[in-house]
Amino acid sequence: MRLIERLWRGDDALSRLARVVLAPLAGAFRVATAARGWMYDHSILRVARSAIPVVSIGNLSVGGTGKTPFAAWIASELARRGGQPAVVLRGYGGDEPLVHARLNPGIPVLIEPRRAEGVRRAVELGASVAILDDAFQHRSAARAADVALVAAEQWQRSVRLLPAGPWREPLSALRRASLAVITRKTADDSAVDSLASAIRNAAPGIPQAVVRFSLGEFRSAARDAVVDSQPLSVLQHRPVTAIAGIADSGAFFRQLSDKGAIVTGHRFPDHHRFSASDIAHILDDLPPGDTLVVCTLKDAVKLASMWPASGPSLWYVSQALEVESGGEAIEKLLSDLIPKGPHSKVDQKTPMASSKP
Repeated sequence: MRLIERLWRGDDALSRLARVVLAPLAGAFRVATAARGWMYDHSILRVARSAIPVVSIGNLSVGGTGKTPFAAWIASELARRGGQPAVVLRGYGGDEPLVHARLNPGIPVLIEPRRAEGVRRAVELGASVAILDDAFQHRSAARAADVALVAAEQWQRSVRLLPAGPWREPLSALRRASLAVITRKTADDSAVDSLASAIRNAAPGIPQAVVRFSLGEFRSAARDAVVDSQPLSVLQHRPVTAIAGIADSGAFFRQLSDKGAIVTGHRFPDHHRFSASDIAHILDDLPPGDTLVVCTLKDAVKLASMWPASGPSLWYVSQALEVESGGEAIEKLLSDLIPKGPHSKVDQKTPMASSKP
């Protein structure tokens, strides 16, 4: 367990003491966040309007909710319905724009820390709708819809704000959301139900949906690979070296284990910039035999160009999205974002499942 994860979620005496020490800072962060929100609510801080509909996809915690694959799925759904979406994001870490480009090659991706300026550029490119990736707390750009994701795996009844915990805002912040989406990879139904109940209590009347992320097929990280895909069945009873520089690497490793893999995990911080020494360490640590080396798409877009040709093949696996409940709420949100012109495609239903490369 990384130090920050131990601090936020550990149950040992040192972790509990650290959270107590950081509690005053978390209190100050809560006050500052609430004050900033109040200024937006009362038009003291300026909100830039847009000529096109804007939807924000964000979260309440620091990473690990599936925000980027969900935002990419929303973009693909809007395009499927006849919209001309563009994705606007700040580009922190360098991997998220590459992930969007890989998942939706035909959809423009604009890197712009100032969200309102990014939306303006999207309009210039001919976009009919803009998707803001990670903007629930960045309210300077007006939006037609606000979607906030919460991961069932991360849910604990004690919501600790930064820096004492991973939360940017309390659950009550969902009151300004158009839709609260519970995401899960390995969480069971009881965890989802507990979180759904907590959201209903904290933000009554806000529509909810539940989506599951599951492993798709394996794909080669090398564009010129002879074999470019493999089914999940190759995991059965097979040693797997798993590389994850994401917020919740544990959930990824559990997904692999649940499919029968014998996992040796290499954890790195979220948005990690891999070095040659990182790769050398991974390769030196490979067990003998027929080991499959697997990473997430978020890591593959950075690792692929650095991976040595003499090493074993590097594979990545994306997350396939399935809408488990709340499809009607997602359907309404998507329909409201598509301009109702004579040529719009507004009669297409939201698929209950979608798999991405």
